[in-house]
Amino acid sequence: MERQPLRFAVIGTGYWGINYVRLLSELPDAEVVIVCDQNSARLKEIERRFPRVQVTTDLHTALSQDIDAAVVATNATSHFEVVQACLKAGKHVLVEKPMTTRAAEANQLTALASLMGLKLMVGHIFLYNAGIQKIRTYVAGNDLGKIYYVYAKRTNLGPIRTDVNALWDLASHDVSIFNYLLDARPSWVSATGSRVLCEGCREDVGFMVLQYPNGILGHIHVSWADPNKERELVIVGSEARVVFNDLNPMEQVRVFEKGVSYESMLDPSNHYEYKLLMRDGDIISPRIEAVEPLRNECLHFIDCVLHDKQPLSHGQSGADVIAIMEATNQSLAMNGAPVEIKYEEVDEYKYIFTASPVR
Repeated sequence: MERQPLRFAVIGTGYWGINYVRLLSELPDAEVVIVCDQNSARLKEIERRFPRVQVTTDLHTALSQDIDAAVVATNATSHFEVVQACLKAGKHVLVEKPMTTRAAEANQLTALASLMGLKLMVGHIFLYNAGIQKIRTYVAGNDLGKIYYVYAKRTNLGPIRTDVNALWDLASHDVSIFNYLLDARPSWVSATGSRVLCEGCREDVGFMVLQYPNGILGHIHVSWADPNKERELVIVGSEARVVFNDLNPMEQVRVFEKGVSYESMLDPSNHYEYKLLMRDGDIISPRIEAVEPLRNECLHFIDCVLHDKQPLSHGQSGADVIAIMEATNQSLAMNGAPVEIKYEEVDEYKYIFTASPVR
């Protein structure tokens, strides 16, 4: 029998919402049935571009349709309530990052999805970028040697958001990438930020330091106020340094086969001395498949639903990122003092007793 496409509701028609409608409408295993938003002008745009898609301003009307899954691309502050409604309606959910604005809420949603036997995936789009996936193979294959530290820079003039600060908006990308590449979670975070554009607004510039296992440090710089747009991530290892530049489609990934390590030697006087070993090799630009990351993300979500697989950016991983960002806010409030990150492993049975919204 011919397999029926996965039927979707898309909730939210901002930048990401419209792109989800476009991509899902192009995929053979997906069908966008209905789009929901409070903005009637945006819904008219959806009707113009996608005449076969229904539109509504009511969430419950959208969820009452014959659909299998929902994409939630509303403001971050509404994610908890909207995703919870989708899960309770029996729909698989792909939610844009950040998953929620509170770790307790993220844990509740993850527990609810598990309890309902539904897929909950977070749209950490860079995990589905072919360049980042290529770097993951280098790290997993130990091609870089011992990882010393990682750092990222994500700057531009805007766009400025009102629901979260620049760290939540931009650095959460790099936190998810660090966790994915290192296959680990940081133990503490230190963060500082500033409101250079508007004194009463949210932080538009920020710096983070993250402590990962095995002494690996992570550093992230983000800004909505920098006239130079940069999207760069670097991993420095003992054998090589790898650079990811999302703005360079011709050489998105470059591997510098240069590194430094040391070996200890015992001299005749029983004193340890250390000899630095320098390595200088080639610069490699591997071929990276030119595929839209959001397309990869949508295909992965559909595959997980149809074949009962665990999403790469599953609910627990999304909740971990929120725990890190929550600790980041605490550090910001304490002028950069390190804050221990408290993770909670999700227990679906606990959800039964804590199911009311955490507000």
